[in-house]
Amino acid sequence: MLKTDVVVIGAGAVGCAVARELSKYAVDVIVVEKNDDVGGDASKSNSAIIHTGYDAAPGTLESQLVVAANPMYDEIVKDLDVPFSRIGAILPAITQEQFEKLPEIKEKAFRNHVYDIEYKSGEQLLEMEPNLNPEVKGGLWIPRESIIDPFIFVQAMAENACANGVRFLLNTKVTDIHTENGKIKSVVTTDETIETKYVINCAGLYCDEIAQMVGKAEYKVVARKGQFFILDKNTSCRVEHIVLPIPTKVTKGKLMCPTIHGNMLVGPTAEDQDSKTDKSTSAEGLASITADVTNLVPNVNVRDTITQYSGLRPNRNPEGLHFDIWDDLEGYVNLSGVRSTGLTLSVSMGKYVVEQMLYHGAGFKLKDHFIKERKGIVKFSECSLEEQDALIKENPLYANVVCRCETITEAEILEAIHRPLGARTVDAVKRRVRAGMGRCQAGFCGPKVIEILARELHCEPTDINKNIEGSYMVTGTTR
Repeated sequence: MLKTDVVVIGAGAVGCAVARELSKYAVDVIVVEKNDDVGGDASKSNSAIIHTGYDAAPGTLESQLVVAANPMYDEIVKDLDVPFSRIGAILPAITQEQFEKLPEIKEKAFRNHVYDIEYKSGEQLLEMEPNLNPEVKGGLWIPRESIIDPFIFVQAMAENACANGVRFLLNTKVTDIHTENGKIKSVVTTDETIETKYVINCAGLYCDEIAQMVGKAEYKVVARKGQFFILDKNTSCRVEHIVLPIPTKVTKGKLMCPTIHGNMLVGPTAEDQDSKTDKSTSAEGLASITADVTNLVPNVNVRDTITQYSGLRPNRNPEGLHFDIWDDLEGYVNLSGVRSTGLTLSVSMGKYVVEQMLYHGAGFKLKDHFIKERKGIVKFSECSLEEQDALIKENPLYANVVCRCETITEAEILEAIHRPLGARTVDAVKRRVRAGMGRCQAGFCGPKVIEILARELHCEPTDINKNIEGSYMVTGTTR
């Protein structure tokens, strides 16, 4: 039996942020994640936007955390070496009905203490974004809406937590939680039982199932599917800012924005479903994206798509972001209702959770030394010619370009594999260094990535998974 002070269930953005914050204290922490890699479920299939909280429900915990989180990114992305850009967002009103909603949205933003939101005329918006619908009547400018690499961000928090002593158990599913005399006693997993004083439920889509293990499932999680297009970097119609529709009660709507690496992201849908694993895309869902986004950006060319994907958001019923601690169950912390803003608020949620635990008597003591910074993998394609020459002289494998679409070298792939919490699957390599994220979607580099993984992990190519256990990409030999 393993022993620890705290078990964090779930290695998505919130779980990793909580673990990183706990690693500042002299406390033993284990993160348990059912998937093969950090990143959870929702955290690796979202719109990659860091929100300001301008449209959150005023006075809620979500509003408080998102508004607090946004300015924190200026420092944390530097500390953790994460791609990030404050490109700003525009909210264009195409119809008169939409235009009449702008004062209400601006007033809501002010109630959320987001004071830098501004009106823009139709002419001003078209100057900022020439590809907008020319019928735009005006809109709002939200300068601190930002984009990030969500994969690297979660990995960076996990790596930094690991460097500060947090242990991660991947491919490990929680099957039960034992209590005794109104206190947390242990967590049962598919590998072993972990004796612990505290359990923090950051399981996202499955947080209700974890809560049920301790009799605290007073809500249900319904998966809300969001489908997306990813367009080629050379698509004929681009935008420079996040272009947002007028939001509804159900969804922030279908948007168009650049990704941090230069592609165009278009979507998502908002479809509630019973399955927590169905991430398929549909012709109907993708067509609805095209129809809605065309109203904002008429010349958007979804024929330039290089892939489509969907993510599942953990929609809570009853709705709302919740942080719960119960008097009759000492040591159990429950987070639920973390939806579209979960990536953004992860950093403030980490601090909020730990502060609440301290307030309720946890007694954690700060360490004398905390490793604040984490250095990312060198991006060969972004180096100058002089820097590239120096890298090749130091390590000739930088001269071996494996992924031609994204100019990813063998040296980068090797580092992705051998870093703490390194890649063990094809998708894990893709998320760390983008090998396979280009126009051909691994058509050329896929076999080479499998070969490198098998060589470095001392196994056969037939043992390499795409992502989850059993998703083999090679089933045998032909000669």
